[in-house]
Amino acid sequence: MATSFKSKKHLTQISQKIKNRKEKSSISLSLSGSSGHGGYGGPPPPSSGYGGYGAPSGHGGYGGPPPPGPGPYGSPFASLIPSAFPPGTDPNIVACFQAADQDGSGFIDDKELQGALSTYNQSFSLRTVHLLMYLFTNSNVRKIGPKEFTSLFYSLQSWRSIFERFDKDRSGRIDVNELRDALLSLGFSVSPVVLDLLVSKFDKSGGKNRAIEYDNFIECCLTVKGLTEKFKEKDTSYSGSATFTYEAFMLTVLPFLVA
Repeated sequence: MATSFKSKKHLTQISQKIKNRKEKSSISLSLSGSSGHGGYGGPPPPSSGYGGYGAPSGHGGYGGPPPPGPGPYGSPFASLIPSAFPPGTDPNIVACFQAADQDGSGFIDDKELQGALSTYNQSFSLRTVHLLMYLFTNSNVRKIGPKEFTSLFYSLQSWRSIFERFDKDRSGRIDVNELRDALLSLGFSVSPVVLDLLVSKFDKSGGKNRAIEYDNFIECCLTVKGLTEKFKEKDTSYSGSATFTYEAFMLTVLPFLVA
């Protein structure tokens, strides 16, 4: 869906205002690392202020309340439950959602969300949008309601702050060392091999630049966070090992591959 210059400029202003405010076939898997936390990495520093991203948090670690939805291994194509804006939601966010929801259905689809989130100095690929929708709705129906949209919107402000914090050379890209530091600050201690794979996967140049841009940085962090949290749901003792049925394993991994 096309987004007018006026609406994009207005959304940029909304984002800045919010930012300023700050708000038996089974498979056994194992995570190991040197952090002493079962490979998950230590908790983020108390001063990080990013809502416990990568560590247990009262807000689900996404920068806002977790969306309601089916269990972690429910059908990825389950219907969404209609939702409402949380009390106290910024009126500008409400207006942004309503502008995108032109048919008044109470949901916006992937292309409408892409248009609502994109501005002239910030854009998101459909793959990133699909992954955001999956993680905030726990569904692959590719529609999102007011409550989930609000949580997603606030979270993007936090992720922008994280990106700017670790883009130390202000290149507009995160290199492998900056990505390592960013993931550590979020509570994820990944090996150099995994880091190299992440950079190769999310580098738009196919690995030539050895760096990732903002929207791919979000996708990278969402993937690491989402897979780690799914793993931790099974690793209840935080031992670094977990057992998945084949079905559960496929339902855990495939959404991140086909977003």
